[in-house]
Amino acid sequence: MLESFAARPSKNTVPLLPLQTSEFKSWVKNQSKSTLTWIKSTGFKAKHGEVCLVPSRDGRVSKALFGCGDGTTIFSWSALPSRLPKGRYVLFGDVDAALAEQVALGWGLGTYEFTRYRASKKTFATLVWPEGCDRPKIERTLTSIGLGRDLINTPAEDMNPTALTQVVRDLAKELGGECEVISGKKLLAENYPTVHAVGRAAKFPPALADLRWGDPKHPKVTLVGKGVCFDSGGLDLKNPAGMKLMKKDMGGAATAIAVARMVMAAALPVRLRLLIPAVENAVAGDAMRPLDVITTRKGLTVEVGNTDAEGRLILCDALAEADSESPDLILDFATLTGAARVALGSELPALFSSHDDVADELIAAGLAVGDPLWRMPLHDAYRRHLDSRVADLSNIANTSYGGAITAALFLREFVSYRKNRWMHIDTMAWHLAGRPGRPAGGEVMAARACAELLQRRYGASS
Repeated sequence: MLESFAARPSKNTVPLLPLQTSEFKSWVKNQSKSTLTWIKSTGFKAKHGEVCLVPSRDGRVSKALFGCGDGTTIFSWSALPSRLPKGRYVLFGDVDAALAEQVALGWGLGTYEFTRYRASKKTFATLVWPEGCDRPKIERTLTSIGLGRDLINTPAEDMNPTALTQVVRDLAKELGGECEVISGKKLLAENYPTVHAVGRAAKFPPALADLRWGDPKHPKVTLVGKGVCFDSGGLDLKNPAGMKLMKKDMGGAATAIAVARMVMAAALPVRLRLLIPAVENAVAGDAMRPLDVITTRKGLTVEVGNTDAEGRLILCDALAEADSESPDLILDFATLTGAARVALGSELPALFSSHDDVADELIAAGLAVGDPLWRMPLHDAYRRHLDSRVADLSNIANTSYGGAITAALFLREFVSYRKNRWMHIDTMAWHLAGRPGRPAGGEVMAARACAELLQRRYGASS
């Protein structure tokens, strides 16, 4: 993604001029007769998304016009790297810092490709870094999003629990953190019984990666990500259609890792902790069974009403550990329920929060950076649907309605939600159909929103 940028213009760099519809008429009056004739012949009116390549006398492109309509978003610019002819372009005209940042981020997102298993790559146009944009911020954002997308897109054989926890180790090494990985039967010795129960039947052992970074004197922020590297459903086996995309079931972990990387690279004054429980939900002789009862890290007993509701099981141990330190903020990310997708569609993550103030801040941050979420209720009356006759609670509700809410209420049992700020994000982590800047495949939805929230809460400037 960063390969699509250049440090400075070259001899043949083409000016790229953004034009809003409202300013187009006055701009075009000041152009040469030949330029006027060309623009008229192409039908360019500066409508949103329109592109016009204006030739010079020798037939080369003298300037590229881009229609902004009444305004643009980040993704308005994402089609340009593939639509424009190969070459180097420089943003031209009266461009403020906010627009420069928008252009650079949208341009970079538009060049993402997952190429681990193929040699051929697309050819993209190159953009000179726009003046006024926060280049370090754009670089860490693009690198972190690219990493998260790559993790989700990688098949489960190569992105297994061992590989996923190694990514966390590598992140700690890259940016100066410390990482401990607890794996296999050591999870039982360290009291992570639900992480072990979910993953014990798989070829690759279950694990918990625990990264710490930053000054212990700074406010504590803890990120938790669901790392189910593949979800067969366990003994409550999924059908083929339901299982096909389950390499993406570690999308919550990938999102948490992307947010952590942005925070660390920005050197935010926080004491960051990243907890990634990593498992495969497999079928074997020692797989957990329906109606098994597990005593969790918190001491609550959970009856396994359905082995395919495994994500909340591995999260509950990690959340209990996160909560034990009473951080200023706990954020968990999970591809948790199909019910959230039914309610909000595949592109809008569902947000649940124990505190209105921080939820409002996250919603505002998401809208500001074009990475929206929608808040859903933690409706206390639905807690009864998680009651079990033999344990403290069941991991699955006794009703098919309100599944995203009951899943969030299950997780809430493992945090001191009246005291500690906690937010849960239920995400699809996958684009079903590609659009510029948002290709089909893995996506770390809400990662930029969360990074912006943390920047606003804890950082003076980017």
